[in-house]
Amino acid sequence: MKRFLTLLIVACALVACNKEEKKEYYVAAYIWPSCHDDAMAREYLWPEGEGEWEVIKKGNPRFEGHYQPRRPLWGFEHDNNPVVVEKWINTALEYGVNTFVYDWYWYDGKPFLEGALNDGFLKAPSNEKMNFYIMWANHDVKKNFWNYHRYGDDTSQLWTGEVDRANFEIIVDRVINQYFKRPNYLKINGCPVFAIFSVKVLMAGLGGAEPAREALEYFRQKVREAGFPDLHIQGISGGPSDPSPNSLDRTVKRVEALNLDSFAFYNMGGFNPDYLTQCENAKIIREELDKVLDVPLFPCVSIAWDDTPRFPHKGENDVTRFNGTPENFAAALRLAKQYVDEHPNQFPLLHINAWNEWVEGSYLLPDEVNGFGYLEAVKSVMKE
Repeated sequence: MKRFLTLLIVACALVACNKEEKKEYYVAAYIWPSCHDDAMAREYLWPEGEGEWEVIKKGNPRFEGHYQPRRPLWGFEHDNNPVVVEKWINTALEYGVNTFVYDWYWYDGKPFLEGALNDGFLKAPSNEKMNFYIMWANHDVKKNFWNYHRYGDDTSQLWTGEVDRANFEIIVDRVINQYFKRPNYLKINGCPVFAIFSVKVLMAGLGGAEPAREALEYFRQKVREAGFPDLHIQGISGGPSDPSPNSLDRTVKRVEALNLDSFAFYNMGGFNPDYLTQCENAKIIREELDKVLDVPLFPCVSIAWDDTPRFPHKGENDVTRFNGTPENFAAALRLAKQYVDEHPNQFPLLHINAWNEWVEGSYLLPDEVNGFGYLEAVKSVMKE
């Protein structure tokens, strides 16, 4: 009897330990909101009225075995359709993704591609089950970057990502009132998270580091006036290519100059045609940057890379050709999760590129080759 009681006590203690150690992760997948009919996009980029599907469908193989064009298992659905996004939300939650990060644009004094968020996600019946936040993707766009079929070799600038102070204040008012006040907008310690894709472009538009810092302080003040403790400003790296001292120092200086609250990646960095080599490069970059940053660093795991539908000159050395499998993605995701576990004092957030980057070959949504393989990989790692 004594032995039974001892075993029972030990078993109960183990259950209690497991309950205490069970951790909630914020698994955030980026959403590129290009696949719908947008008036501005129709005028300047994709005249057929289906957004960037127009370009994706024209993808062509550049070498033997090259998977192009990419074909969604669910068809060429529009990302501003709430019925479609309702399916996304329920699927994401089932497989372990609980946060969407929407790329958000502001060109020529107005929003661009905002319909995917406003009409698709926010009108989906189950949207409040899913966390979301926005990443201001403030980068320049050349004419042939998003549709070379239309512009050919014309590399002149279509839009600039720079904004002046007047436009910046319009943006501040818009995002606070349209998004931050929603209950499912992601907040860290009560502070809405606002990601900035290019702090370099932000500084250029506002006139330098000091004016940019002042503008961000204005943003913080407006957020506090709206009833929040503060604003959480997240700097983003589009995809760090190396852990060299110069590269790391440049990142640290920008984070410090603008008083950013955290730093994250849009791609995991260190691109290589061999996915396993890229994963190793990305791990080194992450570890080296972690040593020198004084703010939380949130890891990112990319699925693959293949943006050949956009660029006719790209070939076999520009895409993920080797070892790009759901199993290897799961291994990379497990390392990112481990990194989060090793930093228990920071918010448990990690990113995946991406939910639907069809034109760049990086997506969790099921396709005709891998099926639900990448979603199953997320589930196996995050729910194990």
